[in-house]
Amino acid sequence: MFVKLALLLVFFAVFIFVGIKCRSMSKNVSGYVLGGRSVGPWLTAFAYGTSYFSAVIFVGYAGQFGWTFGVASTWIGLGNAFIGSLMAWAILGRRTRIMTQHLNSKTMSEFFGKRYGSPALKVASSAITFLFLIPYTASLFNGLSRLFRMAFSVDYALCVIVMAVLTAVYVIAGGYMATAVNDFIQGIVMLAGIVAVILAVLAKNGGFMASLAAMSEIQSPVMKGAYVSFFGPDPLYLMIVVLLTSLGTWGLPQMVGKFYAIKNEESIKIGTVISTFFALVVAGGCYFLGGFGRLFSTPEAVAAGGFDSIVPSMLSGLGDLLIAVVLILVLSASMSTLSSLVLTSSSTLTLDFINSFRRKKSSEKTDMLTMRFFVAVFIVISAVIAIVQAKSRVTFIAQLMGISWGALSGAFLAPFMYGLYWKKVSRLSVAASFAFSVIVMVCQLCISLKLFTVSGPVSGFIFKNSLYSGVFCMLSGLVIVPLVSFFTKKSVPSDADAMFSCYDARVLVPAKDVLTDSEGQA
Repeated sequence: MFVKLALLLVFFAVFIFVGIKCRSMSKNVSGYVLGGRSVGPWLTAFAYGTSYFSAVIFVGYAGQFGWTFGVASTWIGLGNAFIGSLMAWAILGRRTRIMTQHLNSKTMSEFFGKRYGSPALKVASSAITFLFLIPYTASLFNGLSRLFRMAFSVDYALCVIVMAVLTAVYVIAGGYMATAVNDFIQGIVMLAGIVAVILAVLAKNGGFMASLAAMSEIQSPVMKGAYVSFFGPDPLYLMIVVLLTSLGTWGLPQMVGKFYAIKNEESIKIGTVISTFFALVVAGGCYFLGGFGRLFSTPEAVAAGGFDSIVPSMLSGLGDLLIAVVLILVLSASMSTLSSLVLTSSSTLTLDFINSFRRKKSSEKTDMLTMRFFVAVFIVISAVIAIVQAKSRVTFIAQLMGISWGALSGAFLAPFMYGLYWKKVSRLSVAASFAFSVIVMVCQLCISLKLFTVSGPVSGFIFKNSLYSGVFCMLSGLVIVPLVSFFTKKSVPSDADAMFSCYDARVLVPAKDVLTDSEGQA
C-alpha cells in the first residue's frame, strides 16, 4: 500500500507542477487552446497517442473484445496504429495545419463555420461536440475507478471525485501546453508499463506459448481453437471494431485538434513515426493482453461483473509494485485523454457556441475565464454521469464510447476530410451529415437504454450495438457528403478557391529536402 500511495503522490505532484509551470504559455486564447501553434513533434505525437488510448481501451475494450475474439483482438491494436495513427497523420496532418492556420480557426467547429461560411454549422457542431463528449468522459471515469477500487478497496465515487479534481487543477491552470507536457510524461509511463504488465500476466500461465496452448483448449460454439485463430470466431464483428476505433479518430475534435498546434513540416514527419510506434506498443499491447482474458475469468464471473471486470481480474494477482505500475499506466492514459476532452469541449462551447450569441465580441480575458469555468462544469457533469451509470449498470464502457465516437466521427469525419481536399463540398451536405449521425446515434442510445426495440434484418444489423451503428454513420457520411453536394451546388461557398490558395503558397526549403533542376527550380 505504501508503494502504491507513494507512486500516486509523486505522479499527482508532477501533474500539478507542470500545470503551474505552463501558466505563462496560457495567457491568451491561442496559447490556452493550441499552445501558440508551436508544439514540437514529440509532444504532439505523445499528446495524440495518449489522447487516443485510455482506460476505455485498457479496461473496457481490451476486456470485452479480448473475451470475444481471443488473441485475434490484436488486429484492433494494429488497426489503431496503421489506420488511426499512420494514415490519419499522413492524410490529415499537413492539410489540417495549413488550412486551419489560413482560416485562423482554433477548433473543429470554428473550422466548419469558416470553411463553409456558415455560423449555423459552427454552432451546431459545437453543440454536438459538447453533448457527445460527455458519455465518453464518463466512460473514462468508469474504467479507471474500477482499477482503483481493486487496488485500494475504496468507494467508486471517491475515485471519480479525486480524478476529476486533479484533472481540473492542471487543465485550468496550464491549458494545452500543460496537457501536452503531461501527455509526454504519461506516454513514457504507458510504453514501459504495458510491456511489464504483459510479461507479468503471461508468466502466470507459463509464458506466451503455454498461455497460447491453454487458450487453444477453450471451447467455442463456432470452431475448435477459435480464440487463437487468425481472425477469431467472428471476423465481421472484428472488422467493425477495427473501423470504429481506427477510422473514428479522423473525425474526433480532440484528436484532429492536435494537428492544429503542430509546429512545422519536420514535426509532422517525425510525429507520424512516433505516433505510429506508440500506437503499436500501447494499443497492440492492450488488445494482445486482453486476448488472454478467458484464462483469468469464467463466463459466470463475466456475467456477474460484466466485461469491464475482466482486465482487473487479470491484474489482481500481481505484486504490489506491478499493481502500482498498472495504476500509474491507466491513470496516465485516462487523465491525458480526459484533459484533452475537457479542453476541447470547453473551448468549443465558449468560442463557437456562446460567443456566437454575443452581441459584441468578448475580450480574451472573458473568453479565458469562460473556458476555465466550463472545464470545471464539464468535469462535474461527466463525473456525476459516471457515478450514476456505475450504480445503475445501464451499459458497458465500450457501448458508452461507441455512442460518442459514432456520433462525433459520423457527423464530422466526412465534412472535415472532404473540406480539406475538395472545394465543392456544400453547406447542406455538411448539415445532412451532422443530422444523420446524431439521429442514428440518439436512436442507438434509446435502444441501449431499452426505451424501444427494432426488428428486421437491416435495422437489426445496424442497431445491433453502438459499434455497428457508429461505423454505419461514419461510412454513410463518406457517401452523404459528396452525394448531397452534387444536388446542392448552390450552397457551395463562393470563396472556396481563395481558401484553397493556402496550399499553393510558395515556401523556401533546404535543397537536402527537395530535389531541384539545373536552374534551381523545385
